[in-house]
This record gives sequence, structure tokens and C-alpha cells, in this order.
Amino acid sequence: MEKTTDSAIKRIVLIGPESTGKTELTQFLSREFNTVYVPEYAREYIEKLNRKYSYNDVVHIAETQVGLSKKMINKANKVLFYDTYLIITKIWFKVVFNTYPSWIDKEMAENPIDLFLLCNTDLEWVPDAVRENGGEMREKLFQMYMCEIENYGFKYEIVKGVGEERYKNALNIVNKFIKYK
Repeated sequence: MEKTTDSAIKRIVLIGPESTGKTELTQFLSREFNTVYVPEYAREYIEKLNRKYSYNDVVHIAETQVGLSKKMINKANKVLFYDTYLIITKIWFKVVFNTYPSWIDKEMAENPIDLFLLCNTDLEWVPDAVRENGGEMREKLFQMYMCEIENYGFKYEIVKGVGEERYKNALNIVNKFIKYK
């Protein structure tokens, strides 16, 4: 992979409610563009807990996610994809704990994202050991993420479709955005 400077690297976040294909799309896009991605740390951390997560656990997750982002930017090839972002963590804090650490806003303002791919809820929700928000909550979270992205003034596109169509739609959006042909 060819190394580029931090400022030349496009930062693209896959965001959306649970079970909307973020991880699979992130992995697919990073392969397509021969680059690395920032993995989601929350799932890995929560799966290893033998208890209900706490506010401090989510703080740890957010801090670790920021550290991973800073580490992976140095390995990226023109574009860095994120399998989650602090907007999801901020909303998680607000929904579960009704508050969040103020440093999250500062971090997002100081390290802006070039493009968000907001994954629509048109995929079936698949429950697992760490997912908490099926049903109507998925739609509510989708709207909350969109509002938060808009409040920051970040550019975003909505990714829709099932199966190969979803991959093609995401790829087309990214190609158009970074002008790879």
C-alpha cells in the first residue's frame, strides 16, 4: 500500500443502527480501495464482559476507538474507512445514560470526517448477544444519527439495498466522492 499524508487521506465512516451491514461494507470497501479500516472496538469489548456494561466501559470504548483511528490513519492508502464512529458512541451514551463526556464533541470538531455512509434499516435485524436495539428503536437511532451528522455539518449519503445491490450502491457513492474511476 502506498502511504499518503494524513491531510490527503479521505476519512469515510460507515454509520447506522445495529444490523445494517456496517462491518461487511467497511471490509468490502477497504478491499476495493486497497486500504485499511478502523475496526469496531465496542463489540469486541462488550462480548468479553461477564457483566452489564457501565458508563466507564463506554468511556473506555470511546477512548480506544479514538486511539485506533489515530493508529490506522498512518497505515491508510488514500482513504480510511471506519466501522463505527463517535457519533454512534455519543448517541449510545445519551440513550442509555442520558449524558456523555464533553470531549467527544471536541474530538469530532477537531477531526472532521469527509463522508458518512449512513446505512439504512432496509436489512433485516438479526439479534445476537450484544445487540440491544431492534424494532422501532432502529428507526429512531437512524434518525438520531442523521440529525447528529447534520448538526455537525458533515457530508453524508444513505446506503440502501439488499445483498450485492447494497455493496454496489456503497461503492458507487465512494467512487463518486473520491473520484476513483
